[in-house]
Amino acid sequence: MEKSSKSLHIIKGVEQPSYLNPDILRGKKKSSHAPESADEYIEGIRSGDRTILARAITLIESTRATHQEMAQEIIEKCLPFSGKSIRLAITGIPGVGKSTFIEALGSYLLGKGHKIAVLAVDPSSKRTKGSILGDKTRMQKLSSSKDAFIRPSPTVGTLGGVARKTRESIILCEAAGFDVVFIETVGVGQSETTVHSMVDVFLLLMLPGAGDELQGMKRGIVELADLIVINKVDDNTPEKVLYAKSEYQKALHLLPASDSGWGVRIETCSSLIPSGMEDVWKSISDYQDMVKKNDYFYLHRNEQAKFWFYESMEAELKRLFYTHPRMDKEIKKMEVAVLENRISPFRAGWKIISNYLKKT
Repeated sequence: MEKSSKSLHIIKGVEQPSYLNPDILRGKKKSSHAPESADEYIEGIRSGDRTILARAITLIESTRATHQEMAQEIIEKCLPFSGKSIRLAITGIPGVGKSTFIEALGSYLLGKGHKIAVLAVDPSSKRTKGSILGDKTRMQKLSSSKDAFIRPSPTVGTLGGVARKTRESIILCEAAGFDVVFIETVGVGQSETTVHSMVDVFLLLMLPGAGDELQGMKRGIVELADLIVINKVDDNTPEKVLYAKSEYQKALHLLPASDSGWGVRIETCSSLIPSGMEDVWKSISDYQDMVKKNDYFYLHRNEQAKFWFYESMEAELKRLFYTHPRMDKEIKKMEVAVLENRISPFRAGWKIISNYLKKT
């Protein structure tokens, strides 16, 4: 018996494209050609090429000696074009809405003709050194603008979540023409003093209805604030917002006067609606105008440069010490002596340093 010619068969149809970018699969990049010299990097940065700016920051963040040599040359050549932006720190407890606030204020400033850079420092795992790096997802409007640049940087376990290379990245962003540079911190902690040493304006974001919030913060962090902004006012009644503003104002009266001569202002806003951004920016601008007139702005920047000069020396001394030949063996030997209670930790530390200095 012959088989039926009407047997079932499958029509293949149209082949669907891969969900992966074929250029990525082939190792190709859509971006511009990678610069090979510091001068090429400078040319790209100064022309507003955000891809080259991102590559230059990657060099800064790299620990490879060859990358660092190139990075430092780029930074030095960018210095004459830097220093003309407003450097603005945004800090506050987790959940206060820092990223949403930056997008709202940043979008407002884009509408005023400014160019915005956001150096967002994400928390990293201390075990894996991984980072979420989600700020580009959270700041979709800014990410899509040609006049905005967002650079999430993993903290890699550094103190308080501040990336060591953030200040150098600021210089590159300024050389690229960005006139407002936001530094977003991971939250309120020990990092705030370090952040304060690289910005002009320190903005503390707060929530209404958090009566004990100021009490729970370290006094030193509140003392650093040039401006306090109460966010998420759309989720609260006007009475609650006014009460919070009054309580924060009372708390500020207990703090010593700022060296800048500026009286800390308290503004309110909603980042989601958004509303209040004009008032926030006016306070920032008023602060900048005042500190430039009384020369505190220039004094503060000089103090910052000096701080990072000494900070860099300390970091380099530490690196040289721990990478010095034979020091690792001596340190471990002295550690055993300390644990066996044959020498005090203080005496042991002094002896190790003395031996190091003799060998250098």
